[in-house]
Amino acid sequence: MPGPNPGPPHDTRPTLEGVAARAGVSRATASRVVNGGAGVRQPLADRVRKAVEELGYIPNHAARTLVTRRNGAVAVIIDEPEARIFSDPFFSQHIRGISRELGLHDAQLVLLLVEGSGDFERVTRYLAGGHVDGVLAFSLHTDDELPSVIRRFRVPTVYGGRPGRPGAASELAVPYVDCDNRGGAREAVRHLVSLGRRTIAHIAGPRDQTSALDRIDGYTDVLPDADPALVADGDFTTEGGARAMAQLLDRRPGLDAVFAANDLMASGALRVLREHGRRVPRDVALVGFDDLESVAEATDPPLTTVRQDVEGMGRLMVRLLMERLNDGHSDADSVIIPTELIRRASA
Repeated sequence: MPGPNPGPPHDTRPTLEGVAARAGVSRATASRVVNGGAGVRQPLADRVRKAVEELGYIPNHAARTLVTRRNGAVAVIIDEPEARIFSDPFFSQHIRGISRELGLHDAQLVLLLVEGSGDFERVTRYLAGGHVDGVLAFSLHTDDELPSVIRRFRVPTVYGGRPGRPGAASELAVPYVDCDNRGGAREAVRHLVSLGRRTIAHIAGPRDQTSALDRIDGYTDVLPDADPALVADGDFTTEGGARAMAQLLDRRPGLDAVFAANDLMASGALRVLREHGRRVPRDVALVGFDDLESVAEATDPPLTTVRQDVEGMGRLMVRLLMERLNDGHSDADSVIIPTELIRRASA
């Protein structure tokens, strides 16, 4: 005959009460320490943390949310096609910096991609549901609807890149992190001029993004009288750079230098130059922008480029957001980091 029903198994997981008993403090004190609250003397806090480690206590996330009113999650929103995000090393470096810094703050990264209207509606519903404590948004375009959603739901936000939509300059409460795109472009073009190059072309990025516009401005700062035919539009992809380079060679076959607005477009341009029998740098000097670790040193010849600290910018975005979340600051200053020309064999 079967034995008596033993009943449901006992839950032997460590409890907050057990932590408090082990540390010799009240449950309220243990809760404040576990949930990151203030007002607990250091010796008591150390005893609670030691008890947590000894017992293997794992805080209940739902209970912690009720106490702290925090979800422990940050949304990273990128307004680009999925195929580009997972093929462009710029995004992987940026996200790596964000993820590493969020880890230091015990926060989860929630990646939200916006590629079409259906994605936008989904992201809107998600933000409206209060599932995240803040937003890090980058690769925005001038016609982006996302900033209006962020304003509507008052989600603490930091942008990656200077916003370019109408009225963005007046939104001082939303900080951004960017590099000196215009200054970096000037340095790249000045370097080409210093090499004695006289017909310097530019492969531009998408003109609905401020980074591309600023790099065009840097080019024209140095070459204000440049022939407009020496500027061809790309889309920040390798194939876009290849198409633009082919157009430039058709328009001005005698060009002797190219400044591409990012490394991927520079790598596409390099391929087309080789196909047309142009030697780099003897016939055509080539400079990119970004200094992406998996692109610039892998080209043949290695690419001279403008370095921006992509991973560091991601980390800085997180730090600015955490300042807003922890201190309630709504007027954090935006940050523009310097760039550096990295000279290699292509120019």
